[in-house]
Amino acid sequence: MTEETEDTARASTEHQADGSTQTTPFETGNVLTIAAAHAVHDTFQGFLPPLLPTFIANLSLSKAEAGVLAALLDMPSLLQPLIGHWADRVDLRPVVILGPAVTAVMMSLLGIAPNYGVLALLLTVAGISRAGFHAVGPAAAGRLSGRRLGRGMGLWMVGGRLGPTLGPILVVSVVQILGLRGLPWLMILGLLGSGLLYLRLRDVPKQPTRARQVPLSKQALGAMAPLMLLMTGIVAIRSFMTSALGTYLPVFLTEEGADLWFAGAALSVLHGAGTLGALLAGALSDRLGRRPILLSGFLAAPAFMLLFLQVNGWVQVLSLFLLGLTSMSTMPVFLALVQERFSENRALANGLYLALSFVTRSLIGVVVGAMGDRFGLRWAFTASAIIMLLGLPLLWLLPGKNRAMAT
Repeated sequence: MTEETEDTARASTEHQADGSTQTTPFETGNVLTIAAAHAVHDTFQGFLPPLLPTFIANLSLSKAEAGVLAALLDMPSLLQPLIGHWADRVDLRPVVILGPAVTAVMMSLLGIAPNYGVLALLLTVAGISRAGFHAVGPAAAGRLSGRRLGRGMGLWMVGGRLGPTLGPILVVSVVQILGLRGLPWLMILGLLGSGLLYLRLRDVPKQPTRARQVPLSKQALGAMAPLMLLMTGIVAIRSFMTSALGTYLPVFLTEEGADLWFAGAALSVLHGAGTLGALLAGALSDRLGRRPILLSGFLAAPAFMLLFLQVNGWVQVLSLFLLGLTSMSTMPVFLALVQERFSENRALANGLYLALSFVTRSLIGVVVGAMGDRFGLRWAFTASAIIMLLGLPLLWLLPGKNRAMAT
């Protein structure tokens, strides 16, 4: 028996002993249901970036102020570890079920917000809904994925990439046809989505009883701290590129002469490629290991970013597709790595990682906006590509084995 096979067998025995679902089969229908919820939810979350050029023009905002709006959507993610701690012990399915409806209502009302303050309030409430949904959803999908955790997280992230793929096209199309005041009609989609989720998820079994009894302790948090600190550094470096693309790509393209619809379509191309990248990366990381997939993404994405900035026409569209394929493929791998190592506090670990990720990205997003105000977005995009390469040495410090860690 090889060392890797022994590791897998040992992990399986540990999971079976502690009540984890790592020994259960992959529940395709339920995992797909949660992934679909992710797609519906993040469709509305994806409204903000393509609307930023309009808000900047209508309200005379700087790019840094626009970045603050994006940060308000992310900052409530600080609540995710606490929500995740609760989710390991009590049934928080209502958070998943209500998430699409609450986020849809808040994001659809952006179209009729009269000033910056109201925009900020709506985005803060949407951010709280988002924090709850993303703290509970991935852990639920992970429990239903059995031993194929990478595949489950890949499907979860497919939903997360489909949402931002569909959201920009949907919102710019409605704005062009009905204007900003037509956006509230879209909340109906979120309300219907939550209704369907209730019908599908109401009979899903709760998590194992023992998992709900594991206390939150300094020992558990201490075990998570080294990996979380390392991943925070990696995420901070990666966030320069993800913020530049995810938040400022429509602003960059409109400044370069593109119309709003093309800018929104470009964002959809980026996230559409990210959907494929997430699915492939999650599945491949189960076979090849987490670290090799992360290394390939951190090498390829900066190259495609620099190519995107140097070309035009169909070559630019192709480079944008390749950029999305590589730059947005790492999240399911990080999620799988975190969950498999802290299986007894799966939702807590997931929530802690996502909180660090979202908050770090929101702060870096403001920095990227300030860089764009000072030096121009083309300079900021170039710098983000170079900065991402600095994450390569940190990736070598990540655990190389897919073995769960006791907490």
